[in-house]
Amino acid sequence: MDRVLFGDNQFFGVNHMSEEKARAQAMRFQDTASIVQVLEDAYAEGIKTFMCTTHERIAEVCEHFRANRQRFPDYQFYPCMPYAHKYANAAAELGVLGALRSFLPEDNKLGALFRGGVSLARKDIEGLASLLIDAEMKMFADLQTPVIFLQNVATDFLLGLGFDEAFRIFASHVRERYRAEPGFITMNAPLLQRRLEKAGIENPIICANINKIGFRMCGGMQAYEELIAQGRCRLVAMSVFASGAVPPEQALEYVCRFPHIESIVFGASSRRNIAQTKQLIDRLTPR
Repeated sequence: MDRVLFGDNQFFGVNHMSEEKARAQAMRFQDTASIVQVLEDAYAEGIKTFMCTTHERIAEVCEHFRANRQRFPDYQFYPCMPYAHKYANAAAELGVLGALRSFLPEDNKLGALFRGGVSLARKDIEGLASLLIDAEMKMFADLQTPVIFLQNVATDFLLGLGFDEAFRIFASHVRERYRAEPGFITMNAPLLQRRLEKAGIENPIICANINKIGFRMCGGMQAYEELIAQGRCRLVAMSVFASGAVPPEQALEYVCRFPHIESIVFGASSRRNIAQTKQLIDRLTPR
């Protein structure tokens, strides 16, 4: 994985500390062209990986990078699925079965629908999960997707249920169908690492909140620092600035002191902030 990854929260009005800032960002990025411009700015600063949800508008972003492949030959996406609001809205409108069928792949649509129905009838979770992963991945066709993440809303739900087999199903399908590494986003990295290892997923890629003040680090900072020191997983640190509660240099000094944190993901809206953050990470990362 690249050392620095670019996230998409700012594009879709997500700010964990300020609803006012979230609304302002959502208004600013109503036009997909404004999202693309920020991504191009990040690329110009040397950030070539976009870690993004499967929000409907990301399909338009994907189309831009497909159409301009020669300008961005080494650009890659890290899809994060599922985008929960999309499924919740569809379920409210179409019912659970109708929502699931609406997201099945378009190619061989009748066969996919039939398989989806059979999967539900037989409680064939593996078959249904594979279909839904394929549906989410369709927008990324012909693009580089070397890591595919399970979103924390799904990861932590499965973690709470104790349904560890689902992690194996996700990991196996991602590896076999897309030749990609599976990643898992969570609010409780220490617990997840133990459960993934139990499910036979060794040295997993885990993305979690890691910051100087313990913001949204379920399990406590000590458990996280012990996990980091063990080196039993490949960590991606998110929320490193604790939604603005920690000054940038202090925040990155803390995260960069851990050699077992492989990547850092952050979001920004201006080229100036992107450049400053990238330069800080480069300077503070031990050589």
